[in-house]
Amino acid sequence: MSAGRRAEALPDPLDATAVRRRLHRRPEPGFLEIETADLAWGLLAGLGWRLRGGGELVDVRDHPGLPSRDELDAAVRRAAAQGVAAASVHRFRDGNTAFVAELRGTRPGPLIAVRVDMDALPIQESRSGGHHPAARGFGSDVDGAMHACGHDGHVAIALRAAALLSDRRFAGTVRLLFQPAEEGVRGAAPMLAAGLADDVDVLLAVHLGFGTPDGCVAAATELYGTSKLRAEFTGVAAHASGAPEQGRSALLAAASAVLGLHALPRYATATTRVNVGTLHAPGAANIVNARAVLGAEVRAGGAAEHDDLERRARDVLHGAAAMHGVTVDVARTGWATSAATDDAILGRIETLAPGHGLRLLPPRPLRASDDATLFMRHVQERDGLAGYLLVGAGTYGPHHSPTFDLDEAALAPAADLLAALIRSW
Repeated sequence: MSAGRRAEALPDPLDATAVRRRLHRRPEPGFLEIETADLAWGLLAGLGWRLRGGGELVDVRDHPGLPSRDELDAAVRRAAAQGVAAASVHRFRDGNTAFVAELRGTRPGPLIAVRVDMDALPIQESRSGGHHPAARGFGSDVDGAMHACGHDGHVAIALRAAALLSDRRFAGTVRLLFQPAEEGVRGAAPMLAAGLADDVDVLLAVHLGFGTPDGCVAAATELYGTSKLRAEFTGVAAHASGAPEQGRSALLAAASAVLGLHALPRYATATTRVNVGTLHAPGAANIVNARAVLGAEVRAGGAAEHDDLERRARDVLHGAAAMHGVTVDVARTGWATSAATDDAILGRIETLAPGHGLRLLPPRPLRASDDATLFMRHVQERDGLAGYLLVGAGTYGPHHSPTFDLDEAALAPAADLLAALIRSW
């Protein structure tokens, strides 16, 4: 997108397809969503919602899951080149892309929050003529980044629902939680630490796809707890031939940890997953490597199994370091828990869905993780209600693939159902 194109008028928030396509062209990975947040902020300001955001709202300065300094600075340059106002760039820079929007209804009532994830993935989008965004001219303009999980659609749904609710004909207060960095389950925890869900009575999250049939809505089950771990091994460099005995190989320690992690036993009491997704070790073939960084995850369908699996994974990492005489620093860069939708929410959806062209199905397994569960568990532990809803939106390539897409016909019904659900209180 050229800088001139950014000067276009903001899309109509009721036109969820136009909003989704605008966002799809400019994907931004976690904690880098400056343009995305700016667009949503501008539309909500025009609708009269009260807005709060920036570093004074949520503190991410010491978050271990933040992108590098170079990535944060590059996001600032991209946003400025697109014509994002200096005030917005300043508000959302340095990973401070989380914000909240609130609107009070005409009658007393509960505080209903909607989690809205905004981030894209580090995937190069397909440019094939058979890929709908490429064929229709709204494919990603950002090399190496793509909305491959539907978060552009989630923002579009939230903004259409916000426009519908701007008449304030509902009870209580609505709070939209615009969350960065759902991928890697990094963005919810700092928002929770800022107290943004402490007073919430009802928490809702919506996700498109995951095999849900078109025209249907269902509660998600099998939301796995997960921990994302980054292990940095530090050894001693040496000449690989002239003095190998003086070296301590961080790479060998990390490689041993990879095998040890994948050898961890699974559990009979819950579904479990272990994966090592990255291993970086700068150096050369004739150097005993002194540094290696490993990225891994553990997941489990039960809270107790998840906690035990993470403990065992940490033991493997520290054991591999000790075996090779190196040190290791292990950081949890993101996490999510398991959660379930309350029946009281499903009862309302069963009544409301047909009026918006949707049908409630029995709960469906997600078999993935989402840190919306941290919000859900937090609210439920305070005697509130929470729900995680799946809405059918086609089956264009799997999630997290270069050919992922959405059936945009699903956006308006999902938003209308969300607004109706909020009004039902």
